[in-house]
Amino acid sequence: MIRVLLVDDQHLIRAGLRMLCEAQPDIEVVGEADNGRDAIALAARLVPDVVVMDLRMPGVDGISATSRILADRPGARVLVLTTFGDDDHLYPALTAGACGFLLKDAPPTELLDGVRRAATGDSPFSSAVLRRLVQRAVHARAGTPTPVTGLTAREQQVLDLVADGLSNGEIAERLHIGVTTVKSHITSLMTKTSSPNRVRLALFARGL
Repeated sequence: MIRVLLVDDQHLIRAGLRMLCEAQPDIEVVGEADNGRDAIALAARLVPDVVVMDLRMPGVDGISATSRILADRPGARVLVLTTFGDDDHLYPALTAGACGFLLKDAPPTELLDGVRRAATGDSPFSSAVLRRLVQRAVHARAGTPTPVTGLTAREQQVLDLVADGLSNGEIAERLHIGVTTVKSHITSLMTKTSSPNRVRLALFARGL
């Protein structure tokens, strides 16, 4: 059972997420918070597997709460739910240790898949969020791709497409391979480049 803590200052969003999660046989909502201070206290007391975190909240915001939660429990997984125009908060949240970013208006299946992937140690990112993170980094500083030895031709193709912000499904379609194969290549690439998550892998490919 995946234990989830929901953190958002909007009651309707929390209620919708709770209904979505509790309809699943493998997900249990163990608590809710509408601010970062309560999120920190509940995370310490309830020890959830995944914290679904909003970023913009009064008082202690989601970035500070993420940093504090992970300082107390480095193994915790904080999955950020963001709005489309919240770019200014993405890098600080990534630096604070968030394991993934999903858009609040993502399809329910994508949100549930993100929670499950976060619980297993994966780094789920909405493709739109990943593209914006990479684009902002490219605009901030032009980089030269870092050469990597030991990559197969297919891994190099996958790496280039990750840098372009494509999702696993889009990469699979572009290269005419299975999504499972794409995931295997990305896991190998993260190991070879010492990238802890998909964003870092994309930035590595861009030389950033």
